[in-house]
Amino acid sequence: MNIVLDTKVLVSGILSPHGPPAAVLRALLSERASLCFDERILSEYRDVLSRGKFAFDRQLVEELLVFLEAAGLPILAPPLDLTLPDPADQMFIEVAVFGSADFLVTGNLKHFPKTARQGVTVVSPRECIEALL
Repeated sequence: MNIVLDTKVLVSGILSPHGPPAAVLRALLSERASLCFDERILSEYRDVLSRGKFAFDRQLVEELLVFLEAAGLPILAPPLDLTLPDPADQMFIEVAVFGSADFLVTGNLKHFPKTARQGVTVVSPRECIEALL
């Protein structure tokens, strides 16, 4: 299964070892699912995970990102003409479209209105895990 992972789900999966976001992260780490990404997504992950408010170990963050990049699927995603409530989320839809991802996994379904999904299946972490079972 190929997925695009919203940054909030990644952060939630690291902060709490229990619950659906952590299960999605474990699926990526065990290679039961593959991450579709581009440089914009990796850059956002790195930026957010490096924020002082999380106090994540920088070495562990870097090891996680290196693993996700090595095990994942790099995608070249040109811009799409669409409007989302948060324009910063557009990269996730673009990578999902051009990477033919099975799912875009997000905790913010309302950030990806059905009219702007470009055929991408947008699911919650729980729905993603259920699909993996």
